[in-house]
Amino acid sequence: MTNKTLNFANDYLQGAHPAILKRIMETNEMEMSGYGNDAISASAVESIRKACVCPQAAVHFLVGGTQTNQVMIDSLLQSYQGVIAAKTGHISVHEAGAIEFGGHKVLELEGSDGKLTAQQIKETIEDYWADKNHEHMVMPGMVYLSQPTELGTLYSKAELEAISQVCKEKNVKLFVDGARIAYALACPENDVSLADLARLCDAFYIGGTKCGALLGEAVVIPNPQLLPHMTTIIKQHGALLAKGRLLGIQFDELFKDKLYQTIGEDAISYANQIRLACKNAGLPLYFENPTNQVFCIVNDEQMKKLAQNVSFSYWEKYDESHTVIRFATSWSSRKEDVEALCKVIEEL
Repeated sequence: MTNKTLNFANDYLQGAHPAILKRIMETNEMEMSGYGNDAISASAVESIRKACVCPQAAVHFLVGGTQTNQVMIDSLLQSYQGVIAAKTGHISVHEAGAIEFGGHKVLELEGSDGKLTAQQIKETIEDYWADKNHEHMVMPGMVYLSQPTELGTLYSKAELEAISQVCKEKNVKLFVDGARIAYALACPENDVSLADLARLCDAFYIGGTKCGALLGEAVVIPNPQLLPHMTTIIKQHGALLAKGRLLGIQFDELFKDKLYQTIGEDAISYANQIRLACKNAGLPLYFENPTNQVFCIVNDEQMKKLAQNVSFSYWEKYDESHTVIRFATSWSSRKEDVEALCKVIEEL
């Protein structure tokens, strides 16, 4: 048992990777153009294009995930269209109605472990067009996915290719939320690269906030003609940062020496240790996933005892006397804290 509170409540507990803070300090006195029109932001854009094997892509830096989802969904949809998402998707659950506030309905589907299938999406779109009253209904205009999903599961390359094909056939946009994509890239089970996302999606974003940056997300639009006036659109939504250099500097560091592709490796290793500790303690995993979020089921007494030493996320009630909780590791998790947490779990 430890006297220290062990915090595994989320994956954005600490500030930023030391290399980012060092670079911000080194460039602090430099005078740079605003709104991302500076040389360092331009360097970051080129690094991201190279990592995505997409030299023509438009790359834009936004401050946070909810802003990014709202801006991109609103920009890519017509006023009468909605966005298909898993019922557990971030835009469906944890964005306080930001998408609906922007005038677009989230068309929720039941997912399997947080994922949608190409067949589900195909049937949803076909059902809309087959309905004789479809002109009075919200038209599906986009598919929203997360990689990893809100439940820490991963889409395979084959699954994404099938979904992308349906979207092309049905003329709907495909947008992927990559808030935690560094943890997918670090996962041995993952076979989806940034280049794959650039090939298969109309737009996606590379997460910074949860993946080593102080703040910020990098939107990648493989075909820049899809949204040719994106800077103006971002500003209309109140999401354009005047000191855009602060975002560019961070992504320039994250994409230097393949840091972004490896920054999540410890988080994956630590999450696997926590999963093993749960199994050893007889705590059932809510479901299996390979990334940095661990979901397990505890009874009321175990949860009360655990809360004396550990900060974790409440996820949902499992039944009258059991709750699903989440532990999240990150790029900044410490080995000694993970080992202390495992000991607490095994002593429950």
